[in-house]
Amino acid sequence: MGHSDQISVLLVEDDAAARANIAAILSSAGISVEQVEDGATGLTRAGSGSHDVLILDRMLPGYSGIDIVTRLRGAGVGAPVLMLSALGRSEHRVEGLESGVDDYLAKPFEPDELVARVRALWRRASRRSHDPVLLFGDLECHAKARTAYRQGRHLALSPKEFELFRYLMDHAGEVVTREMLLRHVWKLNFDPQTNVVDVNVGRLRRKLEEGFDSPVLETVWGTGYRLIAVGAGPAGGSTSGPAVG
Repeated sequence: MGHSDQISVLLVEDDAAARANIAAILSSAGISVEQVEDGATGLTRAGSGSHDVLILDRMLPGYSGIDIVTRLRGAGVGAPVLMLSALGRSEHRVEGLESGVDDYLAKPFEPDELVARVRALWRRASRRSHDPVLLFGDLECHAKARTAYRQGRHLALSPKEFELFRYLMDHAGEVVTREMLLRHVWKLNFDPQTNVVDVNVGRLRRKLEEGFDSPVLETVWGTGYRLIAVGAGPAGGSTSGPAVG
């Protein structure tokens, strides 16, 4: 395997025997491994962007594997994560997947399966390495980098504001109801009877519109919200699509 094709893995595991075993399995398959034993160091190294795949133990001193993933995704780090856990119960898997984990492997596992999962994550990430860019009017949404722009100007969005923006961009030009946003952005199948949607939409609107001469996010009274195209795209219809940037 050529060096440029070699998969680089960051392994964060506090159990020395398990860490050595996993590293040996991966190394024998031609995969390069950097080993880290605690969550804080793991978070720092994972944020460096120098690894193709991250393997995190769920239970770690300092930050847990879930903490690390949550912080990485919030910071826009999209490297695929394989979570290892002795906790194989479905609710733990769900918690991991909802925090941004890409795959889950319960201990004990077969060496071949570990290698296969790592290679599958690497292939999937390689295919995704062209950042899908959603374009609508003068708005841009970079899905993988989790960044937003208007007229080429970067908009500093919080993780939740970005998810809201991404969902609105996926449905650009269409009316999106509060119920749709609660279900897809907040993962709630009921109305919590709070103004969480309105507050976050208000924050997002300020960031999309402050310093610009025209509004792009309109409130459709009694129904929901709609992005309107300004400038770069044809007015009205959606120009969103998987254009590659």
